[in-house]
This record gives sequence, structure tokens and C-alpha cells, in this order.
Amino acid sequence: MLDELLGRASLKQRIDELEAETERLRKRYEAEAERRADAATARQEVEERNNRLEDRIAQLEGELERLEDDETGLDVRRREQLRGARLEAVLDRLASFRTGPEGALTLGVDDRIPDTVRDDLTDVLGDRVALIDEAAPCLCCVDDAGLLAVTLEPPIIPDIDATWRDRFTIERDWFLPTGRHAVALVRTDLFALGVYEGDDRIDYRGFESDVKGNHSKGGFSQARFERIRDDQIDAHLERCREALSAYEAGGERAEIPLVLVGQRGILDTLVDESGLEPTATAAVDATGDPEPALADAVRSFWTTELRVL
Repeated sequence: MLDELLGRASLKQRIDELEAETERLRKRYEAEAERRADAATARQEVEERNNRLEDRIAQLEGELERLEDDETGLDVRRREQLRGARLEAVLDRLASFRTGPEGALTLGVDDRIPDTVRDDLTDVLGDRVALIDEAAPCLCCVDDAGLLAVTLEPPIIPDIDATWRDRFTIERDWFLPTGRHAVALVRTDLFALGVYEGDDRIDYRGFESDVKGNHSKGGFSQARFERIRDDQIDAHLERCREALSAYEAGGERAEIPLVLVGQRGILDTLVDESGLEPTATAAVDATGDPEPALADAVRSFWTTELRVL
């Protein structure tokens, strides 16, 4: 009675209603959080299963390739990773080769040998012509007597049609750092940019960003962790874009070639979102601090694989 007289009865009723509403919302929030946690866990499990399947596919493809090689008996006679003085020596030997008119073929192979020259190569190499397809993308040098037959996988694959001359058509800047150019290394947490005159670095800048590493926990914390990590990577890429924009705005530097190396997915995102048109891009495995990582990346990029057919 006293509560009614003082107007407290309606207030208590309203409090009860609000407490009930609060409890309902709390249960709804907990259910939503649990649903998101389950979804994040399920996503992680699917990704792990997908990774296992991709590894298994790669393993089976490798076994299939080995079986096919065993069946055909085809394999390159020798392969070698060339860089520096050793690479220069090999290029000099190829450049010194001479034959009769239209006796030396130089060909840039993208995915497979063009049909227009496959018959000519088959006449010289026979079944070994399949080794060129396996090496693609590559540069192919073969003479019409089959005395010299090699493929080269330079850092910059030239777009060169079949050229028959008395010598091989080889440009050193396909293989070696010449003139002034820039190389930028981009990882999810690191950026390093070097400007070079040939082999000599004449300018440098680099930085690291605070990006969380991989997270093994599942549930709601995993989803939140991934959102934070994605935001940190986006912020890092914005710093990379600003650094490259400053480089491009540097007068004559805007005219020199730019090579982007690093993690493939990060490189693709950076190129797409920044509108960059690099001379070349390449996936490299360069770890450590920015400056030594850039040195490793440059060394890896300017490496050519030689295959003797």
C-alpha cells in the first residue's frame, strides 16, 4: 500500500521489466558470441584441412612428375643457380657462340613452346623438347646442330619471339643489375627500399611495423585477433605506399626501374591498391631485419637458373 502511495510500485515494475530485458539481451549476446566463436573455429579447421589437402596435392603432383620422368627417361643433363661472376662468365660464353646464318635460335617461352617453332626444335632435340616446356617461363638458346641447348630463367623474362641468327640474342640487363634501379622488399611487417647503381647501393630506407604473429587459439579470441592483425597489416601497407610514393616523387628517381620482391599475396595487394607499375615482381624468402633482408632479397632476385638440356 505504501509503495503504491509513494509511486514506487510502478518503478519497481519497470525495474523488473528492464532487468528481464537486460537478461534477454545478455543471453542473446552470449549466443551470438558463441556462434561467432564456433564460426571462427570452423573457419580455422577448414583452412587447416585445405592446407593439408594442398600439401597432399603438391606431394602427389611431385610423385606423378617423377613417375613421368622415369617413364620417359627425360631429365636435364645439368642445372645450376648462377649469380655474380659465375653468371657473367656463362653469359660471355653464350655471347661468344657463332654459327652459320640463322643457325642459332633464341626464344622467350612463356607457358609452352609456340607451335610455330616446335617442329624446328623437335627436329633438333627430339623428345628432349619437352624439357623446355617444363622449364617455362624461360629463355631458350639452341643451335641447329644440337651442340648447344640450354634454358635460362633470368630475373626478368624477356618477351622475345623466335629469333634465328648467327649468334644468340642475349641482353645482360635481363640477368644482371645494370644502371640505376630500385628494389623494394615488402613483407607483412617489413619494408626496405634500396636504390642501386649496378651492384652498388647508393640510397636506402627501411622500417618494421608492429604486426601480430600467427595465433593458435580458436573461438571468439581468434576472430578478434584476426581482425586486429588485418588492421595492422593494412596500416603497414599504407606506410609502404607512402614510402613508395615519396620515392616516385623524387625527381629523376621516378624514371628508373622499380623491382618489387617479397611475399606474393602482399605484393599483389600493394600493386593493385597503389597503381604501381613495377618492372618486375618476384616472391623471395628474405627474413631478418630490413637491411640484411633486403640484401638477401636482392641476391635471390638476381639469380638465374641454368638448365643444360
